[in-house]
Amino acid sequence: MKKKKISKASKAFYIALSYLSPRLNTKLLFLKKFGRFPDLKDPKTLNEKILKLKLETYGRDPLVRQCADKYCVREYIDNCGLEHCLNKLIAVYDTPEEIEWDKLPEQFAMKWNFGCGYNIICQSKKELDIPATVEKLRKWGKEPFWAYFSELQYRKIEKKIIVEEYIGGSDGSLPEDYKFYCFHGKAYCVMVCAGREEGWPKFYFFDRDFKLMRINRDSKNAPEGFALPRPAGLEEAFQTADRLSEGFPFVRVDLYLTEQGVRFGEMTFTPAAALDNKRLPETDLLFGSMM
Repeated sequence: MKKKKISKASKAFYIALSYLSPRLNTKLLFLKKFGRFPDLKDPKTLNEKILKLKLETYGRDPLVRQCADKYCVREYIDNCGLEHCLNKLIAVYDTPEEIEWDKLPEQFAMKWNFGCGYNIICQSKKELDIPATVEKLRKWGKEPFWAYFSELQYRKIEKKIIVEEYIGGSDGSLPEDYKFYCFHGKAYCVMVCAGREEGWPKFYFFDRDFKLMRINRDSKNAPEGFALPRPAGLEEAFQTADRLSEGFPFVRVDLYLTEQGVRFGEMTFTPAAALDNKRLPETDLLFGSMM
């Protein structure tokens, strides 16, 4: 399914508005998504409560900013005693022009540290179009990622390009990522995507025993008795998410379960920019009550 593209004019409008008033930008984007303004004085849903935190706390909270930074979060993970979950760091650069391609291994993962979607997964350096990759990184690096949705935790991040170890399977497949929804230091559930390889991705929620939770559309529409194989390392992954989420009212912790064990992905404080209209209304209220 292709995502609906946002026009350049619309994107430019919201970016400019974000510099003037993140609160107004947030209200208008919420209105566009849900047909009403968010209740930021007495929020009830997860979306509304995250938006309130985003506007009033995240922009000046140094720990949130550190954990939203894909480079600086490594120190936080180390301090949590979970350094074994970190992918091996190969190199760090300030600009695409500094990248020493000859010194990089045949396979690696490269990404900007200040947003999401700015990733290069290289499975074969021999087949990588380096000039095109440099141009893509340069374009991404100029984007004010924080501004479109006023995600203030990203605003003052010092931009870095990080290169990490490739953690795909020996057959070239990418590891499945598991998204843990954590409230006050406890991972309540995990979201898993199934069927991506076949072109029909569906998202399912599971509890800590890996039993299906029918709290989103795909999970509710699953047939009676539906289940997925319990992945190896799941219990350790839940415990890792618990530890990393301590001290935060909400954070989504993304982890990979690889042949080498649990590997850290990222910590996301504003999933879907806190404008998730695919979440069931009753689930949005349930998650909101847990904050």
